[in-house]
Amino acid sequence: MTKMLAAMFQGTLVSLEIFLLTLVFALPLALPAAFARMSRNRLASGLTNGYLLVMRGTPLILQLIFVYFAPFYLLGISFNRFVAVIVAYVLNYAAYFAEIYRGGIESIPAGQYEAAKVLGFTRAQTFFRIVLPQVVKRIIPASGNEVITLVKDTALAQTIGVAELFRTAQNASARQFSTMPIFVAGVFYFVMNWVVSLVFARIEKKLSYYR
Repeated sequence: MTKMLAAMFQGTLVSLEIFLLTLVFALPLALPAAFARMSRNRLASGLTNGYLLVMRGTPLILQLIFVYFAPFYLLGISFNRFVAVIVAYVLNYAAYFAEIYRGGIESIPAGQYEAAKVLGFTRAQTFFRIVLPQVVKRIIPASGNEVITLVKDTALAQTIGVAELFRTAQNASARQFSTMPIFVAGVFYFVMNWVVSLVFARIEKKLSYYR
């Protein structure tokens, strides 16, 4: 039992690494994608629309397989499995966060931009001082849902052989001829998502003065 738990803790660390690296890269990448999606430049908005459609319209498991195998078959380049996982997750989640950002930005009344212009604010000042704080407050619930989904989606990394939590549980289950490791993994995922929920609840409470 101790050996199994030690292996599952190791798998949990891999899952957390995937989770954190995805957020570190996907959250900032989503902002320029959101702006490109809203751009009046047809080329920029068209390309971004195509990217969002592909990322949101195909399963993440398929994207993982494509990112890992396509470079080898097309260019003769082999990706490290873990790197392929991070690339696929970042591209996928940046698309979802971009749409969340876009919805938040477009929900701000146009009158606020006009008022800021009258007061002498530049476009950058208007966005970062007036619009962004309100957008952050409005997108917290939707972002929280995506982050919780990401915790569970880390299990898909096993598709290309990355030994994260769920794959470790499957291996332990096969060795012991028992489903107990799978249920233990479920507890691990529940605890991680419980922590994420607490963090987002705390953030919402902190930002409640924007109501």
